[in-house]
Amino acid sequence: MRRAVVIGGASGIGLATVDALIAEGVEVVVADVNGDAAEQVAAERGDTVSALRLDVTDEDSVAAGFDAVGEFDTMVNCAGLSDPGALTELELSAWRHTVDVCLTGTFLVIKHAGQRIADGGSITCIASLNGRQPGSGMGAYCASKAGVLMLVEVAALELAGRGVRVNAVSPGLVSTPLTEGIGMIPGLTDEYIENTPLGRSGEPSEIADTVVFLASDKARWITGSAFDVNGGAHLKRYPDVLGKVRALMGQA
Repeated sequence: MRRAVVIGGASGIGLATVDALIAEGVEVVVADVNGDAAEQVAAERGDTVSALRLDVTDEDSVAAGFDAVGEFDTMVNCAGLSDPGALTELELSAWRHTVDVCLTGTFLVIKHAGQRIADGGSITCIASLNGRQPGSGMGAYCASKAGVLMLVEVAALELAGRGVRVNAVSPGLVSTPLTEGIGMIPGLTDEYIENTPLGRSGEPSEIADTVVFLASDKARWITGSAFDVNGGAHLKRYPDVLGKVRALMGQA
């Protein structure tokens, strides 16, 4: 039986990916910084699903986590967050928090998953539309996700000798706990949708479907690639997040 590790698997895109892999008959390890949530997800999904607490910002946690997993052939990293703010105002701690989770965390996951994954396996990292499209107030997140895209390309080169494929999926606006705050800012969701040619936000399952494809034999000749799964949002412009926030705070 195939075996997958899904980091950030207790919610959002990660949880949808867990369910999509289970539907394909894959044994899944749900890894999440929220160990209790991971345990609950696993308990609700039967004997082929297990749980693991893993903090992508802590190398000891990442290394120990993969040691505990044992054999696996598929790894998906969905861990991410954003501390928004204008570059001229952003606290260094907020910058580091975003970079630690989104970029350094991806490095640590690729490092330790790459050491242990079975030859011929698949690594998929969730990047973002912001890896290629700038957004006001999104400097730390944009820089981190752009870095993820390049890390994926380098890892694909370095792991190709073992037949390990490394790819990225770049979502646009998807309804997850990470994006809940967007709906609290007047007009921001509307501006996202206006700049998405297919005219709607995405669902976590739509990202998970692409992840499952990349982990399958149907993608056996694909590596070092980034897949835009965003309804065409990369073809237009990113919303003025900072402007909307300032208007909400009466600073416009």
